[in-house]
Amino acid sequence: MPRILVTNDDGYFSEGIAALAGALAAVGEVTIVAPASEQSASSHSLTLTRPLRVRQLGERRYNVDGTPTDCVVLALMTILKDNRPDLVVSGINHGANLGDDVTYSGTVAGAMEGVIFGVPSIAVSMTQRDERDFSHAAALAARLAGKVLQEGIPDGTLLNVNVPPGEIRGVRWTQQGIRGAQAHIVEGVDPRGKQYYWIGAQIYAAQVEPNSDYAAIKEGLVSITPLRVELTDQKALEKLRDWMLA
Repeated sequence: MPRILVTNDDGYFSEGIAALAGALAAVGEVTIVAPASEQSASSHSLTLTRPLRVRQLGERRYNVDGTPTDCVVLALMTILKDNRPDLVVSGINHGANLGDDVTYSGTVAGAMEGVIFGVPSIAVSMTQRDERDFSHAAALAARLAGKVLQEGIPDGTLLNVNVPPGEIRGVRWTQQGIRGAQAHIVEGVDPRGKQYYWIGAQIYAAQVEPNSDYAAIKEGLVSITPLRVELTDQKALEKLRDWMLA
């Protein structure tokens, strides 16, 4: 039976990870190793300045007082070192991970760490934060997981999945959008009279590229974007090789 490692950035006790693990149980043997508390926007951070604590909460159920990246590293190097997973699935995140947001996302980072260790990986997000029904996204994630386990995906590539609320209306393979959103900054004054700034929800641009993840979600479709860990801009590299800087 395939072994599946599940993590997230919303924390071990989130509704999304419970729904995901439940759906994936029909595909393989699921082990959860997830942050003990919410780690949203933790990006691909690794904890190096303090020791990490792992707590076992049940059979193949663990939480870690660290980031999603910490969770995957500990799972692959210690908890599951003798039973290496065949697949890593991160999610289901409560909120979209589209366009430039993937660089901030702890959900995407969990899947990316799996890829770095040579394990096929998927990141799954629900696009509406106020949506409480994860069943459709979980079912789609299970179908996709089965396909990845059967067919494989290219080395160094993860699949970033974003699911709009409600029943699945369709799926589109997309490219990562660029400059599709801006952070909303909330300004205020605290009870001691000091100014503060709070980075709030993303404001999405009205115009988006037609083949982008933003466009698919805008049309009510699931977006699946293959992302690579290797970030080299090959076109720029060819052009810049002519620069004489010696």
